[in-house]
Amino acid sequence: MYSSAYFRHSSDSLETAQIEKVDRICRQLSLGPNDRVLEIGSGWGGFAAWASTRYGCHVTTTTISEEQYRHVCEWKAGAGADGRRVDVLRTDYRQLQGRFDKVVSIEMFEAVGLNHYDDYFGAVDRLLTPDGSALVQTITVSDQWFPHYHGTPDWIEKHIFPGGELASVGEIVRSLARTTSLSMYHAENLGTHYARTLQAWRRRFHQQQDRVRALGFDDRFMRMWDLYLASCEAAFLERHTGLFQLFLVKNGSQRA
Repeated sequence: MYSSAYFRHSSDSLETAQIEKVDRICRQLSLGPNDRVLEIGSGWGGFAAWASTRYGCHVTTTTISEEQYRHVCEWKAGAGADGRRVDVLRTDYRQLQGRFDKVVSIEMFEAVGLNHYDDYFGAVDRLLTPDGSALVQTITVSDQWFPHYHGTPDWIEKHIFPGGELASVGEIVRSLARTTSLSMYHAENLGTHYARTLQAWRRRFHQQQDRVRALGFDDRFMRMWDLYLASCEAAFLERHTGLFQLFLVKNGSQRA
């Protein structure tokens, strides 16, 4: 997984914390065998595999990445009966059809961009059942800084995530009010968990430098990647960036 882990205890390993992150999302959404779940942004299939096998729900997961699509399809093909509870799509979220009880999106929203907030939340609203709920986990930049940040690519956008843009919680709230029948039921900033995740990634990166070089990456890349991991850890520790989990429900819903 290349999204933030959730550390319940100071002694948790990265692997334990990543499992806790996924399981905690399942618990927050009260997933069960009768739920039809849509995941926008498959990643490498970790959430879909966990939610379908541990909670028995049916998961439709979508990505626009050909490599990720192939990877999740390979898991599904080798998962036997468990794989039958997962549908894998290579479809833009704006083109999705159907109705779902729950929607999950784990650090995909950074690829949406401010100009498409209404498209994104409009799609979530359209795809959810009247009692539906959604959990969106996204990296944010402080609302005080967002007007300066938006539209001005920084070093990470230029060299690490071209086309990416960290989110604004304030702009998300305005988009929900403008476009949807959804309200924010709960919001939580887990930025310190991301700082610890980045620290673990950076330590492991240093420990595996010979393997990284064997893959063909040069010293310039090594310095760039080290700077990326270290600067992101610092940004979370300084609260310049955050990691928000936003729990959204339909207005009038009896279920939370």
